[in-house]
Amino acid sequence: MKVSPDYYDEIFEYLGEWDMPSACGLKIREHEGKKYVIVTELYQDNPGTSVTYAGQKLADQICEAKGLKLSDIVYVECNPNTNSKLSFYDEEYFEVNFDADPQHKYRQLDREELLKLLGK
Repeated sequence: MKVSPDYYDEIFEYLGEWDMPSACGLKIREHEGKKYVIVTELYQDNPGTSVTYAGQKLADQICEAKGLKLSDIVYVECNPNTNSKLSFYDEEYFEVNFDADPQHKYRQLDREELLKLLGK
């Protein structure tokens, strides 16, 4: 399952669980005065921890590397479309609130929000 480069501007290498070398796709966008950090799961091209399991540890590493503050970004996880027959691999985007309780930590973005965010 190869992920199309259309989903990211760069590959970001990070330390996942147990400091395992890991990688994700990364886009940083500004929209309506907010900075969006979009991380994309790379599936077979990620040798380590998934973006979901890396969570705030990944967000912190991106902020440090890019000179951002976690409190100033909107963090979004992308599960890209891999053209699989399994619905598990359909395209989905989730805004993540690390301060929320587990039930409200993820909010799926609808198509309209996503198109505005990506400037399409």
